[in-house]
Amino acid sequence: MSSVTGPADTTPARTVLLKLLAKGERARTARRDESVPLTLDGRDGRDYGALPGYADREVFHAEIALAERAGAITIRRERPGGPEARLLQLRLRDLDRLAQHLGIVLLGQRVDTANRLLTAHAAQFPCIGEVLASWTLGRSVRGAGPDAAPDLADAAHAVLDLRAGSGQDRLLRKESRRLFGDSKRLQQLTRWLELLHFGELTATGLDDRDIWSALGLRPMPQPLLMAGRARIAIEDAWLSPCRPWLGLPPGMASAVASDARWLLTIENLTSFHEAALRLDDHPGLLLWTAGMPSPALRHLYALALAGLPAEAAVYHWGDIDVGGFRIAALLAESARTAGRTLQPWCMSPSDVIEAAMPSAPPSTSTLHAMQHHARRAGWEHIADALALRPLALEQEALPPRLPV
Repeated sequence: MSSVTGPADTTPARTVLLKLLAKGERARTARRDESVPLTLDGRDGRDYGALPGYADREVFHAEIALAERAGAITIRRERPGGPEARLLQLRLRDLDRLAQHLGIVLLGQRVDTANRLLTAHAAQFPCIGEVLASWTLGRSVRGAGPDAAPDLADAAHAVLDLRAGSGQDRLLRKESRRLFGDSKRLQQLTRWLELLHFGELTATGLDDRDIWSALGLRPMPQPLLMAGRARIAIEDAWLSPCRPWLGLPPGMASAVASDARWLLTIENLTSFHEAALRLDDHPGLLLWTAGMPSPALRHLYALALAGLPAEAAVYHWGDIDVGGFRIAALLAESARTAGRTLQPWCMSPSDVIEAAMPSAPPSTSTLHAMQHHARRAGWEHIADALALRPLALEQEALPPRLPV
């Protein structure tokens, strides 16, 4: 990440001075001596060495001389005292003066501005402190530096507002207009919404729709789908899932009663449909999570868990990837709150036949993330199995089968 911002127009002399400024900023960040050199007959000085003629070199010398007169740098020439002599080396004399001469806002000033803008949100979002620490060291976060602080502040405002809501799903663009007067602003903030909601500086591996869903945002209205042995209370009526499934308005159910022997949540719609068609007389209950469970889905899941017999088993079937295990970890937390234990269904490498194997295993970092979220779900045995047989696989690659 470049640590400086300023005018976009540049000349060979300005390019060289910007390189010297960047070296000085790195020295300041590392608390080293800031009077760093830049040798003009080396790689950093190739803009100088590539000048085509005398007139171009004269212009270059004049621009460099202005920085010297501003007290920002010192110059070592081939012949001391000769203003037309070839330049050998520039040395930074005063970082702040050079920044002022170039019209640059230094990293430290930009981080200070970001600190002032984000301080009000740091208590609610501890990860903001990590972001600021990274920016202070000149590191980018999600591909951006401290100039992204206004976006991060807007995202914090949005996340707090959405968390304080009723738990019902909301329409993405309508909420964006309500919060910011701009129907596309929330979409533009997706990477920062993800960072703040999950508290992780690196990307989660979820797609945008799953990130929005975790916050209760939907691009369009979407019913909650349930199939199997249950009765659902909505206002003054009790409804039973018809074949193959029943679509429920988000947030409207007030109770679920079921004599099912098991509850299986399913991440993807295709797999849910296939499983629902096979349900027949199985003594079970299916619930589609629509990817990352939204607040409305988690509310219905809590009702379903509360309405099950005490001896009923609770399973989840999702993708064998980072997102799939992250979803499982979230559902496992809800299950624990209800006094139940979530078990995996078709999510271990041992459940995958060779014909369904992907062509390439996940990267080491992806594998570690999968294992981390599997352990969060309480599935240590799956984390161990992934270490022995690393793989990533969408659940649609597996034929549906149901618990007994």
